[in-house]
Amino acid sequence: MTNFIPIFPLGIVVYPGEKVNLHIFEPRYVQLINECFSERKPFGIPVIIEQALKDTGTLVRIAEVVKTYDNGEMDISVEGQEVFTILEVIKSIPEKLYSGAIVNYPVNEMVTRYTIMKQILGNVRTMHQLLDISKEFAKADDTLTSYDVAHHAGLSLQQEYEVLELLFESQRLEYIKRHLAKTIPVLQEAKSLVEKVKLNGHFKHLDSSGWG
Repeated sequence: MTNFIPIFPLGIVVYPGEKVNLHIFEPRYVQLINECFSERKPFGIPVIIEQALKDTGTLVRIAEVVKTYDNGEMDISVEGQEVFTILEVIKSIPEKLYSGAIVNYPVNEMVTRYTIMKQILGNVRTMHQLLDISKEFAKADDTLTSYDVAHHAGLSLQQEYEVLELLFESQRLEYIKRHLAKTIPVLQEAKSLVEKVKLNGHFKHLDSSGWG
């Protein structure tokens, strides 16, 4: 399917099913949100990386206008719907301050591979423990998808975008799995180094009973 949508480019990745809170202050996006909310229309959030607009983004719907300020600014909550690919950006729209795009919606295979997911969740929790982070997922482990865990896996913005570009769940899970396999040993080494630094200057209890 191909259609036209208003776009709100941002330097974040929003995944399908994800809820994100946004503060809206630019007049063009205040107009966009007011129109989309009153007409119950979705809009697109394509990703900006290093000041460049990327071709892939996520269609979102406005779940709630949380607060409207006297100056017109607002706090809103949006929920990701589906991944789109930009075919053409329309920068000038009559009587509109915002831009739009002609997009299509590629087929996105979502079948979960729980065996891989179980391994990923174990590694994510190990990573969080190494970083002294306490996080819980809002859903049961056996219902989670790659989109639910990607933001919790320590990916850079570029890496999060690369996950968004992948259109098979197996590919997304494998990407996250490989990332964690490389990241956790680095964190473990850093944790070990921190402990060594902490011991510097303190009395050490050393055991040489196994030698000689």
